Amino acid sequence: MAVAGLVGAALLAGCGESRHANEQRPQVSSRVSVIVLGKKVIVQPGRIAFGQEPTQQIPQNQAHPQPPTHRKGPLNVTFVVANQTARDATVQVLRQSRELKSSKVFAHSPGSFGVDLPAGTYTITAAGMPEAHAAHLTVGSYRASSQNDVLLP
Repeated sequence: MAVAGLVGAALLAGCGESRHANEQRPQVSSRVSVIVLGKKVIVQPGRIAFGQEPTQQIPQNQAHPQPPTHRKGPLNVTFVVANQTARDATVQVLRQSRELKSSKVFAHSPGSFGVDLPAGTYTITAAGMPEAHAAHLTVGSYRASSQNDVLLP
């Protein structure tokens, strides 16, 4: 009985973590600026994940290329919103008329929210402001690893 218990304990101790230390790290969240004005919504940049993004690298690694990752999942995007109107606005991320994510941003205030976006074209609107023209964001399929960014948490 004791021998069986020791064999069972040895088997459980041999089962290590399923991920390996040399696996590529996921990409750092891409940042997209959204400015809500009275007549329009502005999105910068309008295209992301179509290649290396130099603004994503921390200064110590700007001379080194970002290695691509083999992950094909959605891109983690952080929207940084500036509402420059006198009304509260709800910023919506739409794809083919289906709402993926929205966030309320108070008048004359900043805000931010994150969402995972698969490759495709998205419409960014300010709900409740029909006079504000929508902006478009295109997400590509390129995913970069944060392998070379050593000062990340």
